[in-house]
Amino acid sequence: MKKNTKASAVTASLASMMCVQGGASVAKQLFPIVGATGTTSLRIGLSAILLNLINRPKFWKFSKQEWMYCGLYGGSIALMNMIFYLAIQRIPLGLAVTIEFAGPLFLAILLSRKLLDIVWALFACAGILLIVPWQTNNIDLVGLGLAATAGIFWACYIVMGSKVSKVMNTNHAVSVGLVFATCIVVPVALYTGGLEKLTWSSFALGAAVAVLSSALPFSLDLLALKQLPAKTFSILTSLQPAFAALSGLLFLREHLSFLQWISILCVVIASVGTTIFSNKK
Repeated sequence: MKKNTKASAVTASLASMMCVQGGASVAKQLFPIVGATGTTSLRIGLSAILLNLINRPKFWKFSKQEWMYCGLYGGSIALMNMIFYLAIQRIPLGLAVTIEFAGPLFLAILLSRKLLDIVWALFACAGILLIVPWQTNNIDLVGLGLAATAGIFWACYIVMGSKVSKVMNTNHAVSVGLVFATCIVVPVALYTGGLEKLTWSSFALGAAVAVLSSALPFSLDLLALKQLPAKTFSILTSLQPAFAALSGLLFLREHLSFLQWISILCVVIASVGTTIFSNKK
């Protein structure tokens, strides 16, 4: 892979993470009004409309394989985001992202073929263990479980994103994937009453979340996944806890302890390490 191509892929991945965590902070402001399911449906539904209007995918030209990959990719998007929002209703953003990262982390270990890859993954794992407040008795176990479940679908999202980006135009893939995701989350939101209290102001916030947390990052992720191996992308996303912590600090006033910052440093080092050495023999 050319150096400039790899650099652009890494830049796209970093920009995606900044958008996602900024969007998550905005999304938390919607929870008291429309709840986690309503916020998810606004985010994904509006993103689907926006990207399909911009990208104009040619549905009639898709093969059966492309439809299947888009469906699985979209299902991963829907479940990953809805379950994650249910988690951050119960636990802080930084903690939820760190627990959720276990999914991509274990995916990276499973896909590793070199000892050095495993070393970086285990280094990131040490950071995750440090950030979890094991000695605190009032942690919401349901919230932790939801974050871990979201991590499973995060790993599925990476796998399917890598597959779909190899067989079709990435802009078309993310547009159609979001249509499938919308077909999952909107019925859930309607069933749970998540959209009953929707107002114009909350709709505007939902549009902001849609752009920051879905339209931009999903497109950037597929751009990165087209150039980076899934295992490299998986450990690169270990920067998510750092971005989540900074977003929580800036927008939600969530302060971290010294030990938690050390844990974030661990996952940052793992991310940098795998990015630098992933293509070295």
